[in-house]
Amino acid sequence: MRQHTINVRGKLFSLNPAAVMGIVNLTPDSFYSESRKNDEESLRDRIRQIVEEGGNIIDIGACSSRPDAPIVSQEEEMKRLRNGLQIILKTGCNLPLSVDTFRADVAKMCVEEYGVAIINDISSGQMDKNMFQTIAQMQVPYIMMHMRGTPETMQQQTKYNDLVAEMFLYFSVRINQLRELGVNDIIIDPGFGFAKTTEQNYELLNRLEDFQEFDLPILVGVSRKSMIYKHLGITPQDALNGTTVINTIALTKGAEILRVHDIKPCVEAVRIYDKLKENAIL
Repeated sequence: MRQHTINVRGKLFSLNPAAVMGIVNLTPDSFYSESRKNDEESLRDRIRQIVEEGGNIIDIGACSSRPDAPIVSQEEEMKRLRNGLQIILKTGCNLPLSVDTFRADVAKMCVEEYGVAIINDISSGQMDKNMFQTIAQMQVPYIMMHMRGTPETMQQQTKYNDLVAEMFLYFSVRINQLRELGVNDIIIDPGFGFAKTTEQNYELLNRLEDFQEFDLPILVGVSRKSMIYKHLGITPQDALNGTTVINTIALTKGAEILRVHDIKPCVEAVRIYDKLKENAIL
């Protein structure tokens, strides 16, 4: 299994061992209520927690992407991000910042005004035709996720003739477009829970190693999602154990970035998996 690096603000950032990306939601309607950070004190506490518990990247979102979520205006998204990023920068946190946005102008603002290092786009350029060109101009690592439609419509678009084959085509086309524009640092996110049924999510997990064919870093984001809590008949609040199990499986299948709400359990899973690799058990 090849280990990757990405260029984060002029420095090589190793993904060996796998990086733990801590979720920060600047939204009032994230599906997991504990992740919502809407005041300065709770946001500062969250950043401190991610750092102290061993997180490697902070991913900030200001527009909810949960199923059926209404899309906030660009102005509102920018307002939330300006406020949140100003607070985060004042903490002195030196972890790379990623912003979860599908809007090119929002991405540009965050990178140029606040030093954001990574753009995480759930739509892979589908929801803003200017995104790819903007990423090429800024030369920042770009996370491209598989999704059909929008968060409002994606769960009505789950019919596939061959899920993995169609995802391969989806990624191949967009990777080629980005390469032609000169984008070097591309990370692929299979999009667990986005335009996929529970059964399709488990099919995807079972075949996750197939995506190593692209020779790009793979990000997995399953933290407390419905593929866990609906399958187990529990709530998102009770889905930590299931999240850790799936994250560990994902590590064995090539995941190099894990996007999570709960930092410490994920860091421990990465450390244990890395120890097994060190001793050639896996």
